[in-house]
Amino acid sequence: MRKFGLIGYPLGHSFSKTYFAGKFQNENIEDCAYDNYPLTDLNQLQKLIIEEPDLCGLNVTIPYKSEIFRYLDVTENEAKEIGAVNVLKIKRLDGKVKLYGFNSDVTGIRDTLLPYINSDLKHAVVLGTGGSSKAVCYVLKKLGLEVTQISRIRKPGISDYSDLNSQLFDKTGLIINTTPVGMFPDIESKPDINYSLLNQKHILFDLVYNPEKTSFLKAGEEQGCKVLSGLKMLHSQAERAWKIWNDVNL
Repeated sequence: MRKFGLIGYPLGHSFSKTYFAGKFQNENIEDCAYDNYPLTDLNQLQKLIIEEPDLCGLNVTIPYKSEIFRYLDVTENEAKEIGAVNVLKIKRLDGKVKLYGFNSDVTGIRDTLLPYINSDLKHAVVLGTGGSSKAVCYVLKKLGLEVTQISRIRKPGISDYSDLNSQLFDKTGLIINTTPVGMFPDIESKPDINYSLLNQKHILFDLVYNPEKTSFLKAGEEQGCKVLSGLKMLHSQAERAWKIWNDVNL
């Protein structure tokens, strides 16, 4: 049986196992299984691969999308440029294991945002600086948008939440939450921004998909914003991962 799965920690919020179980059933894909592998330390990855000889591919989630690079034998150029990997392909040849790294978040982000990109949308605010935010910023810049990245701690080239004032929101059309704030089970939480400064010209996109409509999106809706959940991104990146795992040329 070919095995696939998800590594990260914690994994209680993830729908990936449910998604792939449904895919295998609906598409009559036999002899395949998908499981969650919560790793409290990424050093446990090598042990997992040895103990699961049928493991062919893994998705990678918080907090390992950047740390995973030091375990890879080969990394696609796009993932290198982004600085984050969320798909591993495991190749076993002549008793040797090689790990290949890819980024399918780019596909999910692009598929979600493309219907809303137009000439009026010139600037985006990205909340967070983790692996997902790197993919988001990469896509936005490829689409020609100016990006302001926000972190809890001010760094060179990165603003902090105190900079989210009316002047910045006036020039911004798109606000993307790449942090885990608001993710199950802490569903009442939301990023610390002044939601009263938002209006119908703003689009809010939350990469969190559990719950599908987060407190961040609900607060935006109350101000008249268009809101996008992370569910479409999940589906798109999952399908891209499946293609990577099954394409003999990758």
